[in-house]
Amino acid sequence: MSEIAERLDARQLDCPLPLLKAKQALNRMGSGEVLEVLATDAGSQRDFAVFARQSGNTLLEQSERDGEFRYVLQKN
Repeated sequence: MSEIAERLDARQLDCPLPLLKAKQALNRMGSGEVLEVLATDAGSQRDFAVFARQSGNTLLEQSERDGEFRYVLQKN
């Protein structure tokens, strides 16, 4: 996997803020760069999967541990 270029802590934020902040971070990044997002909103699971499909960015990893969700996205 590519090296993570930016990390975003979106824990304790409710939908749609984790996704909105991830979109803003990706907009600042260059093509091919990787963003890691941490979130605690359960709805973010669906949001990030749909966003990746619709935006053309790649969801490299999605995991959950003890109510904390981790997403790794690569900007295309």
